[in-house]
Amino acid sequence: MALADDGVIDDGEVSHLKNLALADGALDEEEKSALKRIFSLVDESKLSPVALTEFRKFRVAHDL
Repeated sequence: MALADDGVIDDGEVSHLKNLALADGALDEEEKSALKRIFSLVDESKLSPVALTEFRKFRVAHDL
């Protein structure tokens, strides 16, 4: 799965990014910095309620 170039990060893309980021079991500072920039592009109104809850939990859990 790749990210679509449509200017919106959707449910599937958020899930994909989380899985990539945690593939090695941890987030380093470089990964956190990249995710902060990417997640700033997420339009929360475009996420399903379940994905929005998971997205917010992930951001809090990893200080993003």
